[in-house]
Amino acid sequence: MGRTRWTAGLRRRTGGKGAMAGRVIALVAAALLAVCCAAAPPPTPFPSPSRTSAPADGCGAAQRLQAGSHRLASGGLERRFLLAVPDGDGPHPVLLDLHGLGSSAAQQSAYSRLAKEGTRRGYIVLTPQAAKGRMGWTLPGTGGPDDTAFLTALLDHVRRGLCVDARRVFAAGMSYGAAMALSLVCALHGRLAGVAAVAGLNIVRPCPGARPVTIVAFHGSADRIVPYRGGHPFQDATGDLRGLADLVVLRGVAEEFAGWARAFGCSGRTDSRVNGQVRLDGWRSCPDGARLRLYTVDGGGHTWPGPIQVPRLGATARDLDATRLILDAFDRAPSR
Repeated sequence: MGRTRWTAGLRRRTGGKGAMAGRVIALVAAALLAVCCAAAPPPTPFPSPSRTSAPADGCGAAQRLQAGSHRLASGGLERRFLLAVPDGDGPHPVLLDLHGLGSSAAQQSAYSRLAKEGTRRGYIVLTPQAAKGRMGWTLPGTGGPDDTAFLTALLDHVRRGLCVDARRVFAAGMSYGAAMALSLVCALHGRLAGVAAVAGLNIVRPCPGARPVTIVAFHGSADRIVPYRGGHPFQDATGDLRGLADLVVLRGVAEEFAGWARAFGCSGRTDSRVNGQVRLDGWRSCPDGARLRLYTVDGGGHTWPGPIQVPRLGATARDLDATRLILDAFDRAPSR
């Protein structure tokens, strides 16, 4: 956190001209139009670890991975990730925590608090970094470093080096990180047991033929970067950025959430109030024990509900702890 240029994901406006405006325009073109942004030359490749369809079980590993900052080769690039490890021998569930556009693994870890709170509940928490020179993730089927392959290799790497419950793998993300997490429902071919999407549920469409998984989502009704009711993103943008944003039309959050329910075959929609500011929508019955929950924060901005406020991104529901609710949902999710 604490950086003035980017805070926990997307920036609300260009904030000036010249180089900064160029970077923000590249960000929108890359992420929302799904084209490759200008990236720094890749680092010198080094050998990748051997990969198999069924990674070795790390429960008996003589030397286990240690918590901290790590690197991993994927697609000829040096990739980096943060690893948080719980106490105990395991097997432990695994949680990917994906940062938003222009953010970083360190910022995401601090903002989401999933590494801190997740390890307390026994989760191995992986907080990866987008490729060097990139502002965000490459969604499946778009141009750029193959992040689906990277995240697959990362999960395999950790499974070899720690005692992992391979039937309990989860992904969470903020904004464009939420979009990447949702994309993995299909891209990882049923490997995930659950996904959490904060301020990004409507960036990607539900994928057809998806195996039902638990999805818990949070979105502010006053989000001006990824608008709740859909339409053009970056609603406060001007100039060239406005022109680019006007090429993108998002569907509404509630519409996309219902789309996931249809894709999974859920029935019996419900709605209730958590408190005066938060509405909870869900479905009574989904196949395979999956649960779908959408928390709508009335007046909420492009923020992660909880104790940390980011005023430039809008209002934060401080009495709604998204981190706790995400972990609660994952605790209850059926194993794969």
